[in-house]
Amino acid sequence: MQGPRPVVLSGPSGAGKSTLIKKLFKDYENIFGFSVSHTTRQPRPGEVNGKDYHFVTREEMKKEIDAGEFIEHAEFSGNMYGTSKAAVQAVQAKNQICILDIDIQGVKNIKKTELNPIYISVQPPSIDVLEKRLRDRQTETEESLRKRLTAAHVDLELSKEPGLFDLVIINDDLEKAYSELKEQLLQEIQKAQESRKS
Repeated sequence: MQGPRPVVLSGPSGAGKSTLIKKLFKDYENIFGFSVSHTTRQPRPGEVNGKDYHFVTREEMKKEIDAGEFIEHAEFSGNMYGTSKAAVQAVQAKNQICILDIDIQGVKNIKKTELNPIYISVQPPSIDVLEKRLRDRQTETEESLRKRLTAAHVDLELSKEPGLFDLVIINDDLEKAYSELKEQLLQEIQKAQESRKS
């Protein structure tokens, strides 16, 4: 795969990945690109097919996975999620740094590929803070909240594995977390800016 090194951002739901990604896109317009994941879950209000996710059926997704079209895929809360090779290549073809928002299972799968991304884990200061953030969103049922918190426990345990991530950001202060993220990505940002000039 040609182009700038992709960036894998991992961490439990509610750790603040989306907020950090939005800041990057705002500050570095056209430098970053999102790989659009596939999912078999139903769209939430306001979500657009092809922009937020590629919404597909389980059959379609299984067929493409079997054909080797996916870099990683996982099942979460009864729905399948995954990143296709084409989604990453589409971003790299524009000379952009591809951002992959991926769970811990996905991180381990990507380690087995030729992708060679920068691995970053975004974590909450504690599970209690995470629970409060998820409750404040008011998008979760009690059951889905429990599932997310259980997944977060597993995620945080597994992410302690030495060498899994290039950087672990504890997101208790958004500005501090953002400056740590930018610092880690500076080299790739400069490369992408240079290649856009030439």
